[in-house]
Amino acid sequence: MASNRKRAAGVGLAASALIGASFIAMPSEASARPAACNSGRVICVNKSTRQLALVVNGRTVISMSARFGSVSRGLPTREGLFRVYWKNANHVSSLYGTAMPFSMFFSGGQAIHYSSDFARNGYAGASHGCVNTRDYSAMRALFNASPVGTKVYVHR
Repeated sequence: MASNRKRAAGVGLAASALIGASFIAMPSEASARPAACNSGRVICVNKSTRQLALVVNGRTVISMSARFGSVSRGLPTREGLFRVYWKNANHVSSLYGTAMPFSMFFSGGQAIHYSSDFARNGYAGASHGCVNTRDYSAMRALFNASPVGTKVYVHR
């Protein structure tokens, strides 16, 4: 009986050590992002992880998957630090004739917007340079939480 308690206590200590070690080894949310994404209100777009996050003072407020422009088609999504300069909740592309709900333009004709094609077909397609999202409700929330002037940081 006493040896079972010692064994259980040993297992508990080992588990605590493992949990503690993995906790210490995990980077904090803010340190895992580029510094440009941790100050003020920023839409941080990570092309490597295919994620978009609205970050306010280093804390993720909204997060969703994203799809980008195709390099092979000559329409890559530009990388760098931008600002939302125009928003249109019911935008329709004049070039492609497609609906772009909750558009937030940040670089020339490139915008962050909901894409029904992305929602339907996933990563099988690509945008014409825009940042596509597939969660309509999350995109509406992002649109409402991001006034004109909000920083947009697109990176790998």
